[in-house]
Amino acid sequence: MPARPARGAAAPAPDLTELADRHGSDKGSAKHRYTELYGMLFRPFRNRAIRFLEMGLQIGGPEHGQSEDRRTTDLPSVRMWLEYFPRARIYGLDVSDFSWFAHDRFTFLRCDMDRRENIRAAAARLPALDIAIDDASHASHHQQFAFLELFPKIASGGLYIIEDLRWQPRAYERPGITKTAALFRSFSETRVFRHADPGLEAEFNALAPLISGCFLFQAGYDKRRRDQVAVIHRR
Repeated sequence: MPARPARGAAAPAPDLTELADRHGSDKGSAKHRYTELYGMLFRPFRNRAIRFLEMGLQIGGPEHGQSEDRRTTDLPSVRMWLEYFPRARIYGLDVSDFSWFAHDRFTFLRCDMDRRENIRAAAARLPALDIAIDDASHASHHQQFAFLELFPKIASGGLYIIEDLRWQPRAYERPGITKTAALFRSFSETRVFRHADPGLEAEFNALAPLISGCFLFQAGYDKRRRDQVAVIHRR
């Protein structure tokens, strides 16, 4: 028989993949398996009163040809995070309206990320963050503008994560822009950002001293699907 936990000991951390599957998040075993990575990265944060931001709250929206005013019905990953992080304040950002979701540890911000000034305005409404995940439209310029505006809000020791780097929506993707996967691959190998736009390249390199580590992860541990997720650690 397994030994009983000592009185007052913290309960074992729930399995994040099981939570994802139960809540219907595509981060679990049914699709991306990102939770296998996140279970390792996020465990030290689990019982802390952290501030956690997720961008992109439900599959669909303009990047899939739907209206930004579509009727939203669920926030599967947010429900997962609220259960996994029992003391966290969770912030959600999306182009569609999720203000109907009520929870005492959840705050919603509506933001059209196609305009950088909108992201800047949303950032001004946020506190310092411990973890941020960009699972929004996946358009390269959306990802890059969000990083430039939000990475400075990450607290020392925090994590900034960009998902689904190998899929960009035709509805939004701008021709000629450096892909986000290539941008962070260049930094992970050389500690220098390379971008087709000199102005954006300079902005990214100005943030480089704040980065203590960066790696790119392949989805489902499949080497044929490399550079699916970027994980950036704040110095």
